[in-house]
Order: sequence, then C-alpha cells, then structure tokens
Amino acid sequence: MSRRVAIIGGGWAGLAAAVRATELGLRVSVYEASRQWGGRARRLQLVHPDGHVLPLDNGQHILIGAYRQTLALMRTVGVPLQEVLRPMPLDLRFADGGGLATPRWARHWPAPLDILAAVCQAGGWSWSDRWSFLLAAARWRHQGFECPAQASVADLCAGLTPRVMEDLIEPLCVAALNTPAREASGQVFLTVLRDALLGQGTPPWRASDLLLPCADLGRLLPDAAVQWLQRQGASVHTGSRVRSLMRQGTTWHLTTPAFTHAADHVIVATGAPQACDLLQRVAGVPADWLTRARAIRHEPIATLYVQGELEQGWPGPQPMLALRSRHAGEPAQYVFHRNQLDGALWPAGQPNTALLAFVASAYRLDRPDLEAAVLAQAQEQLGLRHARLLQTVIEKRATFVCSPGLQRPGQDLMAGLTAAGDYIEGPYPATLEGAVRSGLQAADRACIQPRSGG
Repeated sequence: MSRRVAIIGGGWAGLAAAVRATELGLRVSVYEASRQWGGRARRLQLVHPDGHVLPLDNGQHILIGAYRQTLALMRTVGVPLQEVLRPMPLDLRFADGGGLATPRWARHWPAPLDILAAVCQAGGWSWSDRWSFLLAAARWRHQGFECPAQASVADLCAGLTPRVMEDLIEPLCVAALNTPAREASGQVFLTVLRDALLGQGTPPWRASDLLLPCADLGRLLPDAAVQWLQRQGASVHTGSRVRSLMRQGTTWHLTTPAFTHAADHVIVATGAPQACDLLQRVAGVPADWLTRARAIRHEPIATLYVQGELEQGWPGPQPMLALRSRHAGEPAQYVFHRNQLDGALWPAGQPNTALLAFVASAYRLDRPDLEAAVLAQAQEQLGLRHARLLQTVIEKRATFVCSPGLQRPGQDLMAGLTAAGDYIEGPYPATLEGAVRSGLQAADRACIQPRSGG
C-alpha cells in the first residue's frame, strides 16, 4: 500500500506539495483551515456599489518568465497559461515617462543585451545615471551575483546615482522583497536579478517577461489544482484546522474539530506563526527550528481598489505602471489597470472610467492615512478624478522581512515531518515561486524519507 501523506495548509506551497506527492504515487490528504484555497494569494469578491460582484484578489501578484516551477505546476493541473496571464516585456516606467523599459526593437535581443538597450533608453536618466548602473551590473555579474551575507541592497548599490536608486532599485527591491533597500538582503536581491535578467525563461516567454494575471488568483492555480487532486483520488478538506499533531510509533495522528486522520508523513505548509503554534506541542521538533521561525518578522502589503475617471486617459502602453514613492506620504509603488487586464470588470461605454488596483508595500501608515495618501497619489500622478475607494485589502503578514543574514528555518523537522512555505530556507524571497519550490521539495522528501521511528 502506498504511503499516506497529510498536508496541512492549502496555499500555493501546500497545493504544490499535494500535486507532486500525488504524481509520486503517494496517498494525499490536504487540510485547509479557511473556507478558501490559496492562502495569501487567493480570490476575493468585491461587491460594487451598483450591486454586481467583481472577482478580485487579496493582493496584486506578478509572475515572471523565470518562475519555471510555478508555471510548470500550473500547466500540470491544466491551467491555460496564455489565457490567464498577460505577458509584457520588462517595463517599470512611471506615469511621467521616466524609468526603465525594454525598447520594442530590443525585445528579442539575447540577455543581457535587451537590458543594456533598456538602460540606454531609460527615460529621465543622464549618461552618468546609465554609466553608474552599468558599472554596478558588470561588477555584480563578475562576482557571480554573490555578496557578503550581511550586505544590504543599499550597501550593494552604494555607487549608484540617486536617480537610479529612485527609479529602479527602490521600487524593484520593494516589489521583489517587500523590504526597503536599506533593510533588504543584498544576496537575495542579486539572486532575483540573476534569474530574472539572465536566467532561463518558460517558453514562449523570456525570463525577464512580466506575466500579469488577467484572471483572479483562484483561477490562476488553486481551483485547477484542487480539481486535479480530486480527479486523482486525493482527499481535500477546507474548514479543517488541524488542532493537534502527535506521533505514535511510525504513525502521525492529526486531529481536526471533526475527525482524526492518520498519516505516514506530514507536511506543514502554513505560515510561520501557524506552524509554530502547531509544532511547539510536538515532541521532538528541534528548538532551533522554532526559534528561527519565531524570529521571522513580517511586512504587510495593502491593495486598494479605486474607481475613478482618468482625465487624460491611461498614461502608459501597459496595464501596469510604477508610481513615485519618495516618502511616507506616497505609499503606493505600483498601480494596475484592472479593466485592461480583465475587460469584463467594467460595463462598456465608459472609456475613461477605470478600476485601478494600487499596491502599497512596506508602508508605515495607519489605514485611514494610507487610504488618503493613495488617493492623493492617484490624483497627482495619474490625474484620477472623482476617485472612490471601493475596498482596501491588507495582508498583515504578506511577506517576511528579507533582511541581510536572515537565518530561515530549514525544511526537515524530524523523521516523517517536513515544513514547506515561502519562509523556509531557500534562495528566494517571499514569492509564489519560492512557495511552490518549497512545496515540491517537501513532497520529494516525503517520498524518499523512511517511516518515522518510535
């Protein structure tokens, strides 16, 4: 009889683990505490004031062509990638035209020549700005995209001009690591740059291509993954919080409010705080693992859905724009034109009326001040009139603080017990790709690890 694997948590890491374990021939059960799959990347429903319901998200995620494991997983469970993702070349321009974007004529050049062309054409950059970035990029590549563990992104970029820091490094660092450059790990930042700019993409996309979801996050993976698991005979449960976990001999026993389940291997694929709450009562879990997991600090991400009229139209060729975020009073770093991503979101006949999603990462304002500041940004930088805030979604623990030298907890806890999640030790920050890779690796360990001993 095949081994039984229980997966606690139905986010992207847990679903990735469940799919891989099923492919490996294991008997899989998944337990999700909430009523919805997806964890911190899930579908929400926004009830518009006119009464119709919009399927939106708890946060605006971006994939890139270098997310090979995530995109492969989506294909495995039958997600039609080219229907749910809108590709665009690297484009981090602002509404005023400044910033970095790959020119149309260089989009098919081999890396890093396409990035070189983008730097040479960067709006608002002087040749001194361009030269400072090219020198830094050449140095990073010469060093194999490695730096001292204690170096911050600010340390890494000490020679860059203020314009390059403001237009590129700061917004890119906050987008990728959700941590300001002065507090963010230089090594993790370099790893993201290496894979995004020089890594292998997922055909037909290049590694640096931005892939914007044009469907809600439920359709992006969780819906298809759960349906695939059910077709393969896996047991999946929502509203099933695992209250206790105990080992007896070679068997693990998981207790939920409704029943007790037995398994040969358990994968804990929740967030770090939930994992600690559960595992601190399990005999044999290393104290060092719990210490590292508890030491992880988290940053919030707020997504503000705003309706308004774009007086001069949308100021860019793509449905995503960077925003000037020079001080605390300008908290949003990016804005997405949701109507351009999903035309069904807005009735026809209102060409200047837009549904926009503003993303504020690592902000330091309370909710009322945040909302007021984002609306002011929208008016000043986009010319948005008659703005109406429809909904603010705040994920208080959206990502962990990816600081220099951070000692993240490992994947292996003890025989028959494995952890998965974007916070687990690995090369990536808290991204969908990091979560998926962790889940896949946890399933591989469940397949090869011996049964837990007594």
